[in-house]
Amino acid sequence: MFRNYFKIAWRNLLRNKTFSLLNIVGLSIGIAASVLIFLWILSELNVDQFHQKKDRIYQVYNQYEVDGEIWTWNTVPKPMATAIKQEYPEVEHATRVNYSIPLLFSLGDNRIKATGNVVDSTFLDVFTFPLLKGDPQSVLNKINSVVITETLAHNLFKNANPIGQVVKIDNADNFTVTGVLKDLPDNTSFDFDFLIPWSYMKQKDWDDDNWGNNSISTYVLLKKGSSLDNIAPKIKTLREKYDQGSPDMETILYPFTRSYLYAKFENGKEAGGRIDLISMFGIIAVFILLIACINFMNLSTARSEKRAKEVGIRKVIGAQKKSLILQFLGESILVSFLACFLALIIIFISLPAFNNLVEKNLRLDLGSLWFWIIGLGIILFTGILSGSYPALYLSAFKPVTVIKGFLNKKKSPITPRKVLVVLQFTFAIVLIIATVVVRQQLKNAQQRQLGYSKDNLVYYFMEGDAEKNYELIKQELLSSGTAVSVTKTSAPITEGWSNSWGFEWKGKNEDNKTLINRFCVDDAIAKTAGLKILQGRDFDLQKYPTDSTGMLINKSALQLMKFEAPLGQTVKDNSIDWHIIGVVDDFVLTSPYQKIGPMAIEGAKGWFNVVHVRFNHTASTKENLTSAENILKKYNPEYPAQYHFVDTEYAKKFNDEEKIRKLANLFALLTIFISCLGLFGLASYMAENRIKEIGIRKVLGASVINITNLLSREFLQLVFIAFFIAAPFAWYLMERWLENYTYRITLSWWIFASAGLLATAIALITVSFQAIKAALANPVDSLRTE
Repeated sequence: MFRNYFKIAWRNLLRNKTFSLLNIVGLSIGIAASVLIFLWILSELNVDQFHQKKDRIYQVYNQYEVDGEIWTWNTVPKPMATAIKQEYPEVEHATRVNYSIPLLFSLGDNRIKATGNVVDSTFLDVFTFPLLKGDPQSVLNKINSVVITETLAHNLFKNANPIGQVVKIDNADNFTVTGVLKDLPDNTSFDFDFLIPWSYMKQKDWDDDNWGNNSISTYVLLKKGSSLDNIAPKIKTLREKYDQGSPDMETILYPFTRSYLYAKFENGKEAGGRIDLISMFGIIAVFILLIACINFMNLSTARSEKRAKEVGIRKVIGAQKKSLILQFLGESILVSFLACFLALIIIFISLPAFNNLVEKNLRLDLGSLWFWIIGLGIILFTGILSGSYPALYLSAFKPVTVIKGFLNKKKSPITPRKVLVVLQFTFAIVLIIATVVVRQQLKNAQQRQLGYSKDNLVYYFMEGDAEKNYELIKQELLSSGTAVSVTKTSAPITEGWSNSWGFEWKGKNEDNKTLINRFCVDDAIAKTAGLKILQGRDFDLQKYPTDSTGMLINKSALQLMKFEAPLGQTVKDNSIDWHIIGVVDDFVLTSPYQKIGPMAIEGAKGWFNVVHVRFNHTASTKENLTSAENILKKYNPEYPAQYHFVDTEYAKKFNDEEKIRKLANLFALLTIFISCLGLFGLASYMAENRIKEIGIRKVLGASVINITNLLSREFLQLVFIAFFIAAPFAWYLMERWLENYTYRITLSWWIFASAGLLATAIALITVSFQAIKAALANPVDSLRTE
């Protein structure tokens, strides 16, 4: 019986090659797109889930009420880990992780820049990063020990055993390699090439006991049998004992396994995070697959008249409805199998490009049993889903009626086929609107006035002898004509590395906890960065030596401090009295999507990590880079001259939105393409079924335009209905998405109108191709048998 079903199914596929191809191609594209999305989703959901003790790992967060709103953030003071370990017996380990730092590894003539973290010796006890060489209990115990990844080990030592080898780090300190880590997996939120022990922080005088300096990440591992419910109420009031500056600030433990996906807080409550993006693309994947299945349903039911007599004869000779349903489901499963095979080819071809787009290393493991189980499940699920309605529809024909040729053709304003077409185009229009909104939001932020000039502006980090020889480097850059202005700063101008609500000034309300961004410079920041001075002047240490304790504030800070005459006013920060020498216009320091906050730019008494250089625009960029590199190598020969262009670094702020835009574009195009395949097939069958009617109309004088309009009208009506359903739904979704941005666009009517017109035009072109073809056919050919 099943052999007979297969033969009939195969013959039907071959007999209707065009429409079989439409079904298979549409399904294969839908399956391939859905599988690629689900591979990405699976990768995202598995981030940080491989740690053996993951259920006992928690990250330490702060919570504090500011202006009636609870703030939650995950950087804490350096001494907090020690206090937690001492105070709470439920804690097995408390381990600190400093922010990532780039260091130079030197071995003979080999120089390699690598990025890593300073961590407590218990880090590898808490987190599961397997060691290929070394003892996890002791690799980070000694002050000058270093653990490196296998890739860094190979780059430094080639095939030699790295254990016990001595390397020089940052051209200053010798470190002994005590361990080699297996390269980090793709599904981790950590990103390091090396680990060095926290004791090194003390040696470099980077450690401190300041409870007001929230600057590192801290993780705790609870003992087996301990629960978060028991420790949470106690640890909440930790700062009452240790932090005299902010005793009301609460300490909370947040599950590490949720940090990557859910660590977005609003008013002290978990409010989603990356999981929102994952959910959105999961829905897109389901709808793309659903739209592909809808094509199969529509094309199969459209061919019902061709198979009506076959069903009637089978029923007359004794076929049961159950066997007919099995036959038609078998046909759809065969189509699904062929589509899955083609989808597999599409996935392997497109996977490298998709990996590049999502910045992942996704792959299909053909040797895995789960791959074949899931593959079989997709075939059955897709086949049954897409074939269920046609099977029930075709098997319900009455034999006497269909054999006599009186198939029920009653017109109905609402039919399952029309509903399915509307559903297809509803989702397509939603995706088109989403694509336009994301593009406009991205464009809006990219065109935002920065408040500084990023052209010809570069920066490099002060490493090795660069800080010691800074004045010599600066003078030669200026005297050589390579630069027109040079200044050193605490951070790149595209980033905010420090902020505080601890600034003090005359008239400040004690309850005011507004965060102020802190930025340190030595000289000529307005000239170098192109800032607009609203009052006062720029830093000029040569003319005004007291500018070392000078301060520039931005317009937002002036509004906060409410100085009527700001020049000469004193602002206290870090126990230093800074005097205001000028006010600059607001400029974007951190996110281009958020409101610009108050900012204090402190003078040369601050600290410095970065040098900003404004290149001379009269020379080419290549000439300036070559000249600057020679100067840097002259005064800092051990380090490569690694420049960062400010415009390039600023562009990186749009990476996430750019990725969403590209993915939305891709899936919108796929959705439209799959929907158009279905429309093309439906229009073809409609033209074929009405071929004699078209012939008679042409004989009676109907024009090509009249006939094209006749055949296209019904489909365009369905697209219009889809638009009126999609528009409010898309408006709601995009409003929710835009809520994440303070600096955002307003949803305009033209966005929806353009999406509707585009969908209509695409549908019209698709349907008109078949309609015009039918209208141009010779009526003699269709009427000669009458």
